[in-house]
Amino acid sequence: MLRRMKTISSALASRRTVSTWSPLTTAFNTRPEKRINFTRNEVGLFGVPELTTHEGFYVLKEKAMFKTDDLIDEATSAGRTRKMVTIFDELSDTLCKVADMSEFIRLAHPSPNFCHAAEDACITISGIVEKLNTHKPLYRVLKSVVDGGDRLETTDVDKHVAELFLFDFEQCGIHLEEAARRRVVHLNDCILQLGQRFMAGAVHPRSISKNVLPENIRHFFSSDGENILVSGLYADSSNSMAREAAYRLFLYPDGQQEHLLSEMLKARHELATVCGFPTYAHRALKASTVETPEMVGQFLADLNEQLRPRAAKDFVMMQQMKTAECGHESPLAPWDTPYFTSSLKRNYLQANASEFSPYFSLGACMEGLNLLMNSLYGITLKNTEMGPGESWSSDIYKLAVTHDSEGLLGYIYCDLFERQGKPNQDCHFTIQGGKVMPDGSYQNPIVVVMLNLSSPRWSGPTLLTPSMVDNLFHEMGHAMHSMLARTEYQHVTGTRCSTDFAEVPSVLMEYFASDPRVLRSFARHFQTQEPMPEDMLERLCASKTLFAASESQLQVFYSALDQAYHGNPANQGENTTRTLQAVQETYYGLPYTENTAWQLRFSHLVGYGAKYYSYLISRAVASWIWQTYFERDPFSRSQGEKYRRGCLAYGGGIPSRLLVSNFLGREITPANLTSSLINEIDMYSERLRSIDGRYR
Repeated sequence: MLRRMKTISSALASRRTVSTWSPLTTAFNTRPEKRINFTRNEVGLFGVPELTTHEGFYVLKEKAMFKTDDLIDEATSAGRTRKMVTIFDELSDTLCKVADMSEFIRLAHPSPNFCHAAEDACITISGIVEKLNTHKPLYRVLKSVVDGGDRLETTDVDKHVAELFLFDFEQCGIHLEEAARRRVVHLNDCILQLGQRFMAGAVHPRSISKNVLPENIRHFFSSDGENILVSGLYADSSNSMAREAAYRLFLYPDGQQEHLLSEMLKARHELATVCGFPTYAHRALKASTVETPEMVGQFLADLNEQLRPRAAKDFVMMQQMKTAECGHESPLAPWDTPYFTSSLKRNYLQANASEFSPYFSLGACMEGLNLLMNSLYGITLKNTEMGPGESWSSDIYKLAVTHDSEGLLGYIYCDLFERQGKPNQDCHFTIQGGKVMPDGSYQNPIVVVMLNLSSPRWSGPTLLTPSMVDNLFHEMGHAMHSMLARTEYQHVTGTRCSTDFAEVPSVLMEYFASDPRVLRSFARHFQTQEPMPEDMLERLCASKTLFAASESQLQVFYSALDQAYHGNPANQGENTTRTLQAVQETYYGLPYTENTAWQLRFSHLVGYGAKYYSYLISRAVASWIWQTYFERDPFSRSQGEKYRRGCLAYGGGIPSRLLVSNFLGREITPANLTSSLINEIDMYSERLRSIDGRYR
């Protein structure tokens, strides 16, 4: 990864290097300006004619309600002439088009009128879905087709998607006796409310009297009269006492949070058992890449065993850094690891992250993505002018994604700049899923990529830090998954697949963003167009791999705890901290800190219940794909086509375990997954030693 590719000819290297700013670079280095609409003929949000005003959401939801009734009648009709799965997918598409767009507009639109109308549409569609989940005639006709086959000819994909629809039905307990079904509805409502309250408490600041803290570190914290507010872990603080105080105070056990977590775990377990599963983890992992909690447990155990000696070396180095900084022996503690990881990266880079930013203008990064997509897939990203009223804010870009022989594949709307009221998160939204239409044409996907970058100034473009570049590539990985998945059904298009596979394409893009050959193709100073100096570039890429073993071990620990909470019901008692202590002793190289309970601040337990392991599985699969297909040449068109046709094109249309096994030519086992990550970590260590030898 870090050595120069001598096999690439100079002519080819030249073709893949930005020498002058392209129209795409220029467009993204200039903030879009609001155009004056002289015609007054607005096209509506996302080109939807009903959405020229917020009242259009009321029209859209009414149309969806009428169409839903028609499709239910068709599905339950004795004279049905279409495949059952086709009707169900159209039903799903009808509701998702309104729900997904409404959810995005509710979060992102600056106009309260649009936000309120979109929220109302979300509530209405949710109500329709709840009614469908209790529609027994609809369930029975689908169940009959899944169990006995459709009277119309079906494919393996048809059968798989029909089974997914049936599982969605049964998640709500429609197949149970009425008392049990009502219990499932009640439990789902309880879990939702408990989760919302737990997440709110997880970020709530801890207020304490000033007198609790030594006077010499009080200035590190916010104050509220006679009290100090501790709002986080202060992991970047150079003061070890401040880091320790923040850790102990912010993570101090909280009875209310403990109660909420315990009750949520109990409710989840009961929900699973009522629905016929041994544990909530079994329910959550059905149809995933790894399929069972037992396989997850074996993977985590195998990975932990091999990580432990490697992570121990990381902790030894951190201990040496702490001793040198403090001037005396002081044991390494959990509040130290983020600080010394960041400190070593800064020292290794020999520069601040901001010194790399001039080489990463937003326009240059987008052109880098364009060059990469063109090399791998024959795809061009073209900035496209929008019609009046098509966007929700004046600073949105619209990318047309065009294949050199297949034509337009879809649109990516880029909402990249921070603004008041906008969610402070980097994410990908599906607005319209791809699917085959009844006339044989294709409904092209429409997605939004959202970041929170600073706006361009009159004196220059938006400049990204290295971590922002990683985030951009990550989210564009999701977007390209949506663009390249040419599935028959929108229910399984792009990122609509198992959680532990959905992140694979985006994590894989981070490997490209960390490869010197890829960065070399576009990392140029926004003023002089001079390329990033070679030693600077290689150190940047290598710095991302520092302490990879200990950081991976931490993720194993988090994943194992999540599995413990959602597996054995004995771990769902009134004291979740005891479970944490036992898991930490097995899965992490630093001891538990008495009178702390970081799990009560771990909001991912709500959103990723029993699925937090997905990050590690996605990374293992992405690393495996990288090592097999792209490490030798990250611009290979032949390998890109194999990846597109053999992996991305299917979305969730094939069970992800089968899809990955077929693509990689090896069975998905804990040993194979572990091997890909350990090989990667060992390779990182070797390359770091090589670079140290060259530059020290």
